[in-house]
Amino acid sequence: MRVETEAIISHLEVKEKQEGLAPLFKFYLRLLRIQLKVEQKLASRLVPSLTKEAIDKRTAGGTPLISFDELALDESLLAATFTEVVNAFAEYPERVGEIPGRLKEPGVVGGLLTKVIKAWFDGVEVEPVLGEGRKQVLEAIIHATVRPFLVSHAKTLRDSIDQERWRRGYCPVCGGRPDFSYLDKERGSRWLVCARCDTEWLFQRLDCPFCRNQEQSKLGYFVDESGLYRLYLCEKCKRYLKTIDLRPAKEEVLLSLERLSTLDLDRQAKEQGYTDK
Repeated sequence: MRVETEAIISHLEVKEKQEGLAPLFKFYLRLLRIQLKVEQKLASRLVPSLTKEAIDKRTAGGTPLISFDELALDESLLAATFTEVVNAFAEYPERVGEIPGRLKEPGVVGGLLTKVIKAWFDGVEVEPVLGEGRKQVLEAIIHATVRPFLVSHAKTLRDSIDQERWRRGYCPVCGGRPDFSYLDKERGSRWLVCARCDTEWLFQRLDCPFCRNQEQSKLGYFVDESGLYRLYLCEKCKRYLKTIDLRPAKEEVLLSLERLSTLDLDRQAKEQGYTDK
C-alpha cells in the first residue's frame, strides 16, 4: 500500500486541472510540495543506521527503530521548512485561524524549534508558541514540518520490520500512534498506519491498538453505506480508528488522501463521544 509523496502530488495536480480542488486539498497540496523538497534533499544523505542484530533486539523489546536523538534533523533545513510551513498555514486563515506574524520572522523561533519538536515527538506538553488555546494548530505545524524528516528515515527502515513479531499498537519505526488503518485485499488483514511517518504495520483485528483491550463486548465497529469505510470503536478507552476495507475498492486508494476524505467519519465518532487523542 505504500504510496510516495510524488504520486500523491501528481494525483492532486491531475485532479486540480480536471475538476479543481477544494480549499482543504489545495492546502494539503501546498504542504506536500514543501515536504517533497525536503525528502529529495534527504534522499542522498540517509542510509540504514541499524544492524540486523540491533533491529531484532529493538523489535523483541518493543522499542521503535528510531528515537528523537537518532533523527538527522539538519537545523538549517528544519528552520527553513518550518518557515515555509508557517507561511502556508498563514495563507489559509479560514481553516486554521490567524497565525501570529512573529512566527514568520526569520530566526524568531531560534533554538526553541528543536525543543518544541522534541516535546511533540515524546508526547509531552509543547510550549504555547502560538499563544494559549492554539495547541492543535501548533501541533499541526510541527507535524507538517517534521513529517518529511520522519518519512525519509522510515523509508530506510520499513523493509526491516518483522511484521509478525511486532504487532503492537504503536509504530515500529518512530513510535507514533495510528490515525488510520486498512483491511488488505488479499486476506482482509488489518494494517495500521502511523500518523507521523506513514509506516504501515500488521495488527490483529479484534484488539484496540490504543489501550490493548481485547474484550469483545467492549469492541465494535460500524460500516458506512458504501461498505468501504469502518469506524472501529473501543468502549474501554473511548477511542476510534478510521478504516478502509480494500477488498471491495474498485479504484486506487491513496491513504493520505483518505484521511482527509473521511473527515465526516471523525465528526460522527466525536458526536458519539469517542476521541482520536
